[in-house]
Amino acid sequence: MKRIEIINGPNLNLLGRREPDVYGHRSFEDYLTELRQQYPDVELGYFQSNHEGDLIQRIHDVGFSYDGIILNAGAYTHTSIALHDAIKAVPAPAIEVHISNVHQREDFRHHSFISAACRGVICGFGLDSYRLAVEALIGRQ
Repeated sequence: MKRIEIINGPNLNLLGRREPDVYGHRSFEDYLTELRQQYPDVELGYFQSNHEGDLIQRIHDVGFSYDGIILNAGAYTHTSIALHDAIKAVPAPAIEVHISNVHQREDFRHHSFISAACRGVICGFGLDSYRLAVEALIGRQ
């Protein structure tokens, strides 16, 4: 059984309530239940934090024993060299995920400090971006 950790960064705990015109009306927990049902042969772990150091620690905690990481670093995507370094420090491949198409948004969202450390980037497909990342990590892309 493949083990994949989904790590969500700041403000993603507010999905379903935060800017629904951008992020939709579903909570991540509701979506995660559905995602786990779609992939019964994959262990999908989940971690969310609004604190950069907690995200780095979680990457360290799972990055040596899991088969992959799906990371939506939120705004830290555009500011954190430390997350870039954490991804590069572990052997588990990481997929950078964004719910919205960041390239259609504010200019400051157009640059990612973590993309170069990730296997790939998926953005703009709503919560389905996470499913696409699972597919990539289990080899069905």
